[in-house]
Amino acid sequence: MGNTFGQLFRVTTFGESHGGGVGVVIDGCPANIELSEAEIQRELDRRRPGQSKITTQRKEEDQCEILSGVFEGKTLGTPIAVLVRNKDARPEDYSEIAEKFRPSHADFTYEAKYGIRNWQGGGRASARETIGRVAAGAVAKKILSVLYAEFEIVAYVAQIHEVAAKINRSAVKAKDIEKNIVRCPDATAAKKMVSLIEQVRGQGDSVGGVIECLVRGIPPGIGEPVFDKLEADLAKAMLSIPATKGFEIGSGFAATRMRGSQHNDPFEMRGGKIRAATNNSGGVQGGISNGEEIYFRVAFKPTATIGHEQKTVTSSRQQTRLGARGRHDPCVLPRAVPIVEAMAALVLGDHALRQRATKIADRGLRIAER
Repeated sequence: MGNTFGQLFRVTTFGESHGGGVGVVIDGCPANIELSEAEIQRELDRRRPGQSKITTQRKEEDQCEILSGVFEGKTLGTPIAVLVRNKDARPEDYSEIAEKFRPSHADFTYEAKYGIRNWQGGGRASARETIGRVAAGAVAKKILSVLYAEFEIVAYVAQIHEVAAKINRSAVKAKDIEKNIVRCPDATAAKKMVSLIEQVRGQGDSVGGVIECLVRGIPPGIGEPVFDKLEADLAKAMLSIPATKGFEIGSGFAATRMRGSQHNDPFEMRGGKIRAATNNSGGVQGGISNGEEIYFRVAFKPTATIGHEQKTVTSSRQQTRLGARGRHDPCVLPRAVPIVEAMAALVLGDHALRQRATKIADRGLRIAER
């Protein structure tokens, strides 16, 4: 349970951190969409470990294999299975935690739920599971780009610990994000962020921060009322990512310090279309897109694995201490950027297909009534 996401565009991820491999099965992708392993690989390369001096040095190429659902470069409309084999797994590095619960990891809670856990790198709870999400996100991005010619999604690091970037949100482009290893479009702040991460790593510690995501080119009318509101599904998607602790869309918590007269987004006619003069709503009103830029922020906690000895208990309920751990990201945010983009694409892709299905059903009903 809990391994499948979406309604019409459904993805099921599988695999453990130090098992044979990880991947995803994607169901509901329309047929005849051009798709290649290279397009998925581009996204996976942005997420893979060992890509820079500030990430974990686990050596994984994360090469993807499309096992089904694609023929002669086009989707078949049948389930798409994508597999990435684990190569640099070192389960022996985790023998100490076979009996000891790591602080702020899922070791204790998984054992409390299932009565058993894979202690090799956290197993299913490892962020390595997100490979399947990123692969599926690449497919969702292709669907969205086919449906909406102006579709664009850009996520970036906006803050690490107390270092906050100054960013002109409306001017940010995808090419700006990949100009530095921390994936922050503010070059000055990026340098400070890299220095901070290196300093913290040298101290055997970790830091968290904030990722902001922008989505452009989504027309008005995408989303559902009440329980499946667009922002509600985005919140669920973001908070399902490992290490996330908060979500806000549009003005977010800042709205609590504003009056209605300040916060309301007045409508106006622009270019023959109904547009909002401001965008405190973050592109979503009543759970449905209004045609403006969708933007939201996701808070990430400091990495739980650190190079310090820590107090803990064993599975037999004995007080003990856990030694300093090895390979880990001192800050997860640079590698989390493509994961945030992927989860946003999964939500929007699913809602776009639901909207298309609604229109087709309405058209069919009108024809039947004639």
